Amino acid sequence: MKTMKSLALAAALLMGATTLAHAATEVKMTGDARVYGNFFEGRNFTGWNKTGTKTEDNFEIWERFRLRSDFIANEGVKFRLGIKVEDTWGHGTFTAANPETAVQVDLAYLQFKYPGTDIEITAGLQDVNLPQSSMFYMSPVWSDKMAALTIKAPLIENTLSVLTGFGRLIDTNRTYDTTTTQVADELDAYFLALPVTIEGFKATPWGMVSVAGRNTDYTYKDTTDVAEWGNNFNNTLMSAASAANRTSATGLGRWKNDQNPYYWVGGAFEVTALDPVKFYADVIYGAGAAGDTKAAKREGWMVDAGAEYTGFDMVTPQVFAFWSTGEDKSTSNGSERMPYMRSYWGPGNSFLFDNSQELGKGSNMYVSPVGNYGIGASLNKMTFIENLTHRLTFVYLRGNNSARAIRYARTYLSNSYFSMGHDLTTNEYLMGLNFDTKYMIYENLAAVLETGWAHGQFQESVWGHRMVSQADSLGNNAWKVAFGLTYKF
Repeated sequence: MKTMKSLALAAALLMGATTLAHAATEVKMTGDARVYGNFFEGRNFTGWNKTGTKTEDNFEIWERFRLRSDFIANEGVKFRLGIKVEDTWGHGTFTAANPETAVQVDLAYLQFKYPGTDIEITAGLQDVNLPQSSMFYMSPVWSDKMAALTIKAPLIENTLSVLTGFGRLIDTNRTYDTTTTQVADELDAYFLALPVTIEGFKATPWGMVSVAGRNTDYTYKDTTDVAEWGNNFNNTLMSAASAANRTSATGLGRWKNDQNPYYWVGGAFEVTALDPVKFYADVIYGAGAAGDTKAAKREGWMVDAGAEYTGFDMVTPQVFAFWSTGEDKSTSNGSERMPYMRSYWGPGNSFLFDNSQELGKGSNMYVSPVGNYGIGASLNKMTFIENLTHRLTFVYLRGNNSARAIRYARTYLSNSYFSMGHDLTTNEYLMGLNFDTKYMIYENLAAVLETGWAHGQFQESVWGHRMVSQADSLGNNAWKVAFGLTYKF
């Protein structure tokens, strides 16, 4: 009943807002719904959670709903309200793998053009995605909602534009700190992108600076998926020493500064001049806490590149590769992996990475986008029957991280900072295969089937006999089959 009341209240509020809107205001609604079942065996290659303290359920049922309402005053002014209902299949005693259902605000922003110009200003909770070439889906640094003020403006018509903005990601204590002594408990971000487009070529140089407070709560997860998956900002931003000792009175990686800057610079490139052959590439460098203790700093590179041939009617072949720096043998000198925050990155809907899966809950292996390198290929947009499309992708990757560094961090600092199957040593590898199918029942209703297989090899001296033995008992394999319906309106 509580779920139905929440939905009824949300509908009433939207209808009331529509009724009270000025006669000149136009209201447009779009959204989507997904209902699906998900079979997953061998999560984390063990069938356990990351630390090996809980056992998985193989089959889950998920349902989610999104509604986006645009209140348009004229071509220059609108407000968007987005609401979401997450995990609504089952309730209370009869819940099917779902937490308490709630109606939540997903988007809420005012957008307008400065009078007499094409300068677009957006203020509020909005999607902020740092630039990334389209073959690799979204940015490994930040792709998520952000409470932000952004400005988009053309500089040279159809050639050069600018996107800049500021967002507050975390304010742990909100208005008042816990005592009369003020502490640095915020995480803020400033970003800038300069898309350049000429015939057959697009380049987007970009940068972001984030100011991280020492007293900020960095347990925010980098995924909206199942609670036992994903990583928090302690893992993705901090060095291993800082994640373990950041707030302690003493410790190898305790921050001496109240605030530490993190910054990223990069470029996204797409070449279509040789159509039907197209090329894609990205280069990113990120660093943080460079002026703090030696053990606290973290810095690294990530690059990717790919090509596709779009000249066939029934299939688009793609090849790609990626590389990022990994940990060296020492933990006391900081981390050599690129810091990141909210990552949606991956080629070809790969089962290994959190990227473009439509049936999102428990959809992939959540392999780290940094500290590894690999190659892969995809047969995309395969179509042999009308309204039926397929995609087949294979990825092979190895680790760039020193086994000694991971072993030390797990033994003496934190057993959860690195995870087997998520972070790889130079002696470990993973491979993943996914085959995905979509059938358009109607123009806006689709049946989706996503399948995935992953296989890995792991070092017992790093992860311990118990974890590696459990993975061996499953053949070091993981399997996923998800089937459901998606409706867009």
